[in-house]
Amino acid sequence: MTNPKTKFIFITGGVVSSLGKGLASASIAATLQGRGFKVRLRKLDPYLNVDPGTMSPYQHGEVYVTDDGTEADLDLGHYERFSGVAATKDDSITTGKIYQRVIEKERHGEYLGATIQVVPHVTNEIKNFIISNLTDEDFVLCEIGGTVGDIEGQPYLEAIRQVAYDLGRDRVMFVHLTLLPFIPTAGELKTKPTQHSVKKLQEYGIQPDMLLCRSQMPIPENEKRKLALFCNVKEENVITALDVSNIYLVPLAYSQEGMDAAVCRHFGISTDEPSDLSKWQRIIDTIKAPEGEVTIAVVGKYTKLLEAYKSLHEAIKHGGIANRYQVKIKWIDSEKLENEPAGDYLNDVNAIIVPGGFGQRGTQGKIEAIKYARENKIPFLGICFGMQMAVIETMRNVCNVKNANTTEFDPKCEPIVGLMTEWDKDGNKEIRTQDGDLGGTMRLGAYPCRLTTNSKVREIYGTGEISERHRHRYEVNMKYEDTLNKGGMIISGKSPDGKLPEIVERPEHPWFIGVQFHPELKSRPFAPHPLFVSLIKAAIDNSRLV
Repeated sequence: MTNPKTKFIFITGGVVSSLGKGLASASIAATLQGRGFKVRLRKLDPYLNVDPGTMSPYQHGEVYVTDDGTEADLDLGHYERFSGVAATKDDSITTGKIYQRVIEKERHGEYLGATIQVVPHVTNEIKNFIISNLTDEDFVLCEIGGTVGDIEGQPYLEAIRQVAYDLGRDRVMFVHLTLLPFIPTAGELKTKPTQHSVKKLQEYGIQPDMLLCRSQMPIPENEKRKLALFCNVKEENVITALDVSNIYLVPLAYSQEGMDAAVCRHFGISTDEPSDLSKWQRIIDTIKAPEGEVTIAVVGKYTKLLEAYKSLHEAIKHGGIANRYQVKIKWIDSEKLENEPAGDYLNDVNAIIVPGGFGQRGTQGKIEAIKYARENKIPFLGICFGMQMAVIETMRNVCNVKNANTTEFDPKCEPIVGLMTEWDKDGNKEIRTQDGDLGGTMRLGAYPCRLTTNSKVREIYGTGEISERHRHRYEVNMKYEDTLNKGGMIISGKSPDGKLPEIVERPEHPWFIGVQFHPELKSRPFAPHPLFVSLIKAAIDNSRLV
């Protein structure tokens, strides 16, 4: 049963995909928080995958992981970074999960012999997801993935139409994000695509209450009036969503256009006091007046689609904000370093990051980047697979174990990194096999880690025990710890039982750290992750030595 005071805002998209519904949803939430409201954000994805865990980063971008181990769409990262509200398994649903639940219920006879149909059985399951597992939230914002008109999105539109019918229109608001293209030959913005998109939405029984119109330029008043008239929306609820230079400007820009005030008016909430967005203004002021600039190289295999590294990109920016420095990111395809000298690409950077990834392609290039960072005393951060490659690089090039590798690629190698078959999770033993399903079979979510006294990471975190989010199948083999120590690398963070290496570092290096987890997933503009704050500071110090 939902709290009778909780209000629901549904965000849909039209005209084209990739307009930024996730960013819009997160920004609406931020402006409502600025008015003192408690918010929750949820994502409804129409694809048939159970989750994005098995999707190629080139197709879907980054897989975001929550504390409870849910693999979710990257928009949940926007939600967490903008609102500071930790997402859970109750905030991400896909058609795959919906059908999985419906079929399980049918197999157990829970439908009492009924013929299972999209309406009401699938739509009821979607509705249950929307309104369940809530507490005292003032607003729940639900983003519907895809674009209005997509065949796979129809059950979701029907479900949110029913939610409005069930709860009453005084508790529901429909926000539609569209594009107003500028036609140079005509010299004007065109409203017709938005009109068609709204007509399509109305065919499903949904009348939008607000239009968020993405545009390269301000929308003339006569165009706003035309949109209001033909889309049956109040003129003050036609909001210009201009392109901005930095995503952290979006809450400020939307609020200045009157978006949060329009939301409040829709729900009969007083707008006498404006939204307090002073913390966002401080972020922007810092970004606009940096004290200097450093360059960070990210050596990865998915650099052709930077959405694959969305959280990493933002975490690096957060580290720059904390140090009042602008950070220029140099994206380097790791495959290029396999055939050309690493120095040709890395001799002008102040720090190097090797992020996570799956598969053998580009692996040697990552090792070459790590070797360059080690030998040239350049600050280095290895994340997940990047940490594993840092360990292998030390074993091969310092400890002279030439066949050191991961069993992921070579079953007959010296198994420095191997498949993890069992581990503890909340007091229970998790077990995996080599030939098991790929989806959801990794060490996922938040796990504790104990830091070694007098280590660099202990100094950075300022505490002896931390909790970080994981997403990986393979683990560094603890039996090689003594050999690593002789090679100048220590394991400075371990699981509480001491069986799993979580962090490695090189004490004689100015800043060289590898972590098995993904620190970028917990970084926020107002609470930057300490590893990225420290890395950027090390990069600044490195730049002053040049």
